[in-house]
Amino acid sequence: MTRCGIVRTFIADARRELIVSSGWRNVEATAIKDARALHEHFKALGETGDYGLERCGEIRELVEEIEELKVREDAIILAHNYQRPEIFEVADFVGDSLELARRGRDAEESTIVLCGVHFMAETAKILSPEKRVLIPDEKAGCSLAESADADELVARRDELRRVYPDLKVVSYVNTTAAVKAVTDVCCTSSNALEVVERVDSRNILFVPDENLAAWVARNTDKNIIAWNGNCYVHHQIRPEEIRKVREAIPDVRVVVHPECREDVLAEADAVLSTSGMIRYARETDATEFLIVTECGLSDRLLLEVPEKRFYKACQLCKYMKMITLEGTRDALVTGQDEILLSPEICDAARGALERMIELS
Repeated sequence: MTRCGIVRTFIADARRELIVSSGWRNVEATAIKDARALHEHFKALGETGDYGLERCGEIRELVEEIEELKVREDAIILAHNYQRPEIFEVADFVGDSLELARRGRDAEESTIVLCGVHFMAETAKILSPEKRVLIPDEKAGCSLAESADADELVARRDELRRVYPDLKVVSYVNTTAAVKAVTDVCCTSSNALEVVERVDSRNILFVPDENLAAWVARNTDKNIIAWNGNCYVHHQIRPEEIRKVREAIPDVRVVVHPECREDVLAEADAVLSTSGMIRYARETDATEFLIVTECGLSDRLLLEVPEKRFYKACQLCKYMKMITLEGTRDALVTGQDEILLSPEICDAARGALERMIELS
């Protein structure tokens, strides 16, 4: 490495340590690992065929290059819990949708690289319109976000308000910027119930996840009217898969994401968001867990809590896995794919997101 490169890497590592000491980062900051250290690190996943020494050598080179680019471009990388394990090696912060929204809003860097899906990058842009927000692959969409159209939502809202004049629209953060712009308040899986309880309305149109809406409805006395949409990843999971694991491992703790179907939630010991799952796994005395959500969360737990055992009843999100180290590097080199939103959409949507943050 050149002397300049060494200096840049040192600065990047120092910035990581600062982020951790401030309590902003959810994963341990470390110096860039060499290929053998990465290979040993990824062995915890039990899938070393994907992380052989040759691939780990490529990852090491990409990590070094990205760290230098972050300094040059004054960039911060925010990554969702469902990302590929190698993405965590360059992320300055890893978290769930609510945590990413807060961290993006508070970021001092002029460029945000959002390693997640498109609506997450839009959320970062809405909360920080003066910043450049990049997503490594603009095709990384979300089937749930695509299930709600802004014009259809306005029509449904106006129709329902003839019956329920006090009706408020609560939109899951897994929605487009246009939908957020016609929403009263947003929520995430970690604060959905809290937001609904604190909204000044008896009647709620909950958009777009029908499964999360059903879970909220079972835990509140408010009238929850659900949109017809779901996350294809969580909706595919079946209770039979969980029962098979329980039969084999009777003491396993089953932790389920609230985007799952009701018959799957009925099998859970705990229903939690991804951030809640991480806290639960770290803090409870149990040592064996079945993690029922997208597989990336299980990977993170396997890497970060090696003293416990984590089993998977999960599906891969094809959109989350579109994000790669190569794409992250290219985004910093070329400025692709930048999130561009009109000031009108940003202003309208920002209110719903800021109300969410205020209420949670």
